[in-house]
Amino acid sequence: MLKVTQTLTSGDFDTLTAPLRRELVAHCYRMLGSLQDAEDQVQETYLRAWRAFDGFEGRSSVRTWMYQIATRTCLTALQQRARRPMPTGLGTPSSDPADEITAQHEVPWLEPLPDAMIAGPGSDPAAVATAREGVRLAFVAALQHLTPLQRAVVILRDVLAFSAVETAASLEITVASANSALQRARARLNQLAPASTGSADPADLGGHHRVLLGRFMQAFEAYDTDAVVALLAADATWEMPPFPQWYAGAEAIRGLILTQCPASAPDDLRYVATAANGQPACAAWFRGDDGVYRAFQLLVLDVEEGPTGPRVRHVSCFFDTSLFDRFGLPQVLPPR
Repeated sequence: MLKVTQTLTSGDFDTLTAPLRRELVAHCYRMLGSLQDAEDQVQETYLRAWRAFDGFEGRSSVRTWMYQIATRTCLTALQQRARRPMPTGLGTPSSDPADEITAQHEVPWLEPLPDAMIAGPGSDPAAVATAREGVRLAFVAALQHLTPLQRAVVILRDVLAFSAVETAASLEITVASANSALQRARARLNQLAPASTGSADPADLGGHHRVLLGRFMQAFEAYDTDAVVALLAADATWEMPPFPQWYAGAEAIRGLILTQCPASAPDDLRYVATAANGQPACAAWFRGDDGVYRAFQLLVLDVEEGPTGPRVRHVSCFFDTSLFDRFGLPQVLPPR
């Protein structure tokens, strides 16, 4: 804990708070479900902290103090924002892949988070594993079903390991109220996504999950639907905002690829591996009539370990091509 014994300067502020920016972006992303919104609120957090810095007395660590400000800033922002769902969170049944699909661009859909925003070079591996687990897409999607207060409490307690007293102080409520909100939040999360709230099991992006991702991309580039389906769990699901439809089961996903995917031949699509939300991910470019490949979609895979090896149990396929810029990916690839 910082003990303040002299007047703090702007240089002190930068030294103490700059290393926290990346983890504060991840925190605000959990609260808001959007990288753009998270970055905006982190900027507001630093502005508020700078204005209040001369009154900081060191009664808590700078990290705790910054998280308090960031959490309150996000809660204020959430007063004017709707939750960011995924199609599977809309409460509708799975769709028939033969039916027409229609996009709903007016819905503020949940967005993925580039892994580069979770931890920087040289970060502690254990801390990185914990951070990745705390931003897994299923978990962040489940958080969207909580009230803003419940969302904040469960993140502070179960992700950041704040004490009940620290959490209550951060939210300016009583400890009893914080504990009550936490109990309700945990119960709701267990209903929505039990697997996402368990112990950390981050994807081994340098090992067999990376191999699975490579096979997944190769199967799509070859337009080998059988090979794609062979990589899926039998009860796999597929969703693709801004389309509200979602699909359950490997055979339904086969039908989706055959009836709705614009690709119809090998090399219509090109893929590049990336990582999002602590999970394997890839970006796809679709070939136009001029042979140029243009940004098409970004896919985040949820992988499970089966008796014969890893399988893809869920695919979140995002058609917002502005995400390519945030992932540091080009909008266009040249002809092969």
